[in-house]
Amino acid sequence: MSHDEEHIMSTKEKLVRMANQIADFFHSKPREEGIAGVAEHINKFWEPRMRRQLFEMLDGGTENFNELVVAASARIKRPKAPEQADKNIGYTGPAPAENAAR
Repeated sequence: MSHDEEHIMSTKEKLVRMANQIADFFHSKPREEGIAGVAEHINKFWEPRMRRQLFEMLDGGTENFNELVVAASARIKRPKAPEQADKNIGYTGPAPAENAAR
């Protein structure tokens, strides 16, 4: 496993831990309030990149997640893929290198 792969895994593990800690806090609330609280917290305080990684992990399986995180995922804003976000603002990628050989 490369150093980059280890870093990615540790980042994902941290995101799972953070999401589960949020859910642990909201377990003391009635279920619907807890679900809403988890979703609201993640929507407010997690940047799109973090939420994108969260959904990548949830889409791959929910076994590591607190059940409140899984339930709240239906209310968490799923960010656009970077490519889709680029299209929406009109970015099509780097311009072809004209006269680059000159």
